[in-house]
Amino acid sequence: MISHKKILTLKLLLAVLVVPSMISCSRQSGFTSVRDGKFYRNGKVQTFIGTNFWYGPILASEGEGGDIARLRAELDTLHALGLDNLRVLAGADGPRGVFSRVEPTLQEAPGVYNDTLARGLDVFLAELGKRDMQAVLYLNNSWEWSGGYGQYLEWATGEKALIPLIDGYWPFMQQMRKFQTSKASQELFFNHVRTMVSRTNTVTGKPYSEDPAIFAWQIGNEPRCFSDEPEERDGFALWIAEAARIVKSIDRNHLLSTGNEGIMGCEGDPELLRRISAIPEIDYMTVHIWPYNWGWAPEDRIEEALPEAIAKTDEYITANVAIASEFGLPVVVEEFGYPRDGFSPSMDATTRARDAYYEYMFSEVGKRLQGVNFWGWSGFAVPAHTQWEKGDPYSGDPAQEAQGLNGVYITDTTIDTIITYNKN
Repeated sequence: MISHKKILTLKLLLAVLVVPSMISCSRQSGFTSVRDGKFYRNGKVQTFIGTNFWYGPILASEGEGGDIARLRAELDTLHALGLDNLRVLAGADGPRGVFSRVEPTLQEAPGVYNDTLARGLDVFLAELGKRDMQAVLYLNNSWEWSGGYGQYLEWATGEKALIPLIDGYWPFMQQMRKFQTSKASQELFFNHVRTMVSRTNTVTGKPYSEDPAIFAWQIGNEPRCFSDEPEERDGFALWIAEAARIVKSIDRNHLLSTGNEGIMGCEGDPELLRRISAIPEIDYMTVHIWPYNWGWAPEDRIEEALPEAIAKTDEYITANVAIASEFGLPVVVEEFGYPRDGFSPSMDATTRARDAYYEYMFSEVGKRLQGVNFWGWSGFAVPAHTQWEKGDPYSGDPAQEAQGLNGVYITDTTIDTIITYNKN
C-alpha cells in the first residue's frame, strides 16, 4: 500500500514544480477551431495528450464531495504534465442514493438543479482558465453511472431505470433502446442542453459560450442506439442531430462532438457512423477503445495479449479515420484504457502492459490522431474500497467500476510515459 507520507511528499514536490508554470499561464488563449481535418488555436495547429477527469466539478464545489485543495493540486499536476485537455462530466442526473450512480447529482429532477454543484462547474472552469487548460463537457450518458438515458426515460415514462450490475446488461440495453423513440425523454434532455450551454459563470461573469476554457461541448458519453431496428436507428440519428442543432444555435464559438465510440458505438455499422458524422454541426469525430471490455485482452491474459490488443487497436483506428476523412473531421481517441497487470485494482499492482499500450496510443498523436484522452485520472486519490462507496475519494474509475483498475495514480509509472511523450 502506498503510504500517506509518500503521497504528501509527492504533493509537496509537485507544488514546487508547478506553481511557476501555473502563474505564467494565467492569461487565457483563444477558442479552438477546425480546418482541413486539424485543430487550430491562436493560429497554430493544436494537438494534445489529455485525460478523463469526470469528477473535477464535484471537487470544485463547496458541498458534498468538494475538495478545492485537492482540485487545485490535481490541476497543477495535470498542467505540469502537459495534460491540458480534460474530458469532464458536466453533471449527473437524478436522485441520490442509487446504486452505482455517482453523486452528488447536478440535475436532481427535470429542470431542478443543485446550485452548489452548478457553481462547482463554474469554479472548475475558472480554475482551468487560470492555467490555460481546456475541458470537453459531456451532457448525457448512455450508461447508468450518471443517470443519463435511463433517468430521462424514468422521468418521462415512470418506468424504473434498470441498473446493469443488478438487473443485467442485456435487460438494461433493451430498456435503453426506448430512448431513441421517446420524444418526451428527449425533450427533457434538450431542455437540459439549453440550460447548460446558455449558462453564465457565476465566478467569472462570463457566459459559457464565451469561455475559451471550454474546448468543446459533447452530446453525451458513448451515445448508442442499442438496436438494429431501423426505426430506433433513425431515432438515434435524429435526436443526435437535434441536440447538435440546439447547441450550435446557442454557442457558435465552441466545437461540438457526439461523444460516440466510433463504429463500435454504432452497433458495428459504418453507415450509421457516417450518418451522425455528416451532421453539419459536428466538428470532429470521437473514438473510444477498450481492449479488455471488447474481448481483445482477456482478464487472464492482460499482459500476454498486449500485441494482439495493439494490432486490433491499429485496425480500429484506421477504419474510423477513413470515415472521418470523408467529412474532413479531426479524430480524437478520447477514451481508452488498459487494466493494471494481473487485472488487479490494487494501487500496488504494476502497469507494464498499460504503459506500453499508452506509448502506442500517444505515438499516433499528430499523425492519424489529433488528440487522445486516456481513462482516467485518479491522481492523489487513495481508494477506500474496491467498489466506490459514498464518502470515498473520487478516482478515474466511476462508481460502477473497480476502483483502481483503469485509473492512473500519481504514483504510477505511467506518469513517466506521459512525461516522455508530452516533452516531444
